[in-house]
Amino acid sequence: MGDDRINMQFCGFGGQGIILSAVVFGTTAVTKAGMNAVQTQSYGSEARGGECQAEVIVAKEMIDSPLADQMDILVSMSQSALGKYLPRLRSGGTLIFDPELVERPDRTDITAIEVHATQMAGEIGVKLAANMVMLGFLQQATRLFTEDNLLETIRENVPEWSIDVNLEAARRGIELAKNAGTVLEV
Repeated sequence: MGDDRINMQFCGFGGQGIILSAVVFGTTAVTKAGMNAVQTQSYGSEARGGECQAEVIVAKEMIDSPLADQMDILVSMSQSALGKYLPRLRSGGTLIFDPELVERPDRTDITAIEVHATQMAGEIGVKLAANMVMLGFLQQATRLFTEDNLLETIRENVPEWSIDVNLEAARRGIELAKNAGTVLEV
């Protein structure tokens, strides 16, 4: 990374909140940290269950292209999506994956970090909040913005009935990264 531009991709299947994750991350960077961000997304024709992905580029400077050839960080929440998007993760990049849903790949030129997001979300009663566990982990690992910035953006972007569980899931991801001492050089 190091060039003041971070290319991130979230991938999984429809219904996991993949696109919401990218939107929340980019929105927090822009509205709370004064950065620039661009977000793109794609998904299969199925509303739920089909492959989907969302990219976020975050930078201090203006972003001249909404597209990136290679990713610095890949967050994977399904095996099929990992197979499709792992080739875009640059050598030296970081893969963050849920081992309940994804097997550790054989690549030795990347850092692979397991985040038991589905399990942690299940512990608070809503496995679908696994994406928020991942977001909390990413916030703490990258420190592109503060914990409070992320939690405020989550509160503003999820349905009212799900605010508490999403905030709790994000807090668990934050604590996981703190306890593991995970710091991504961005």
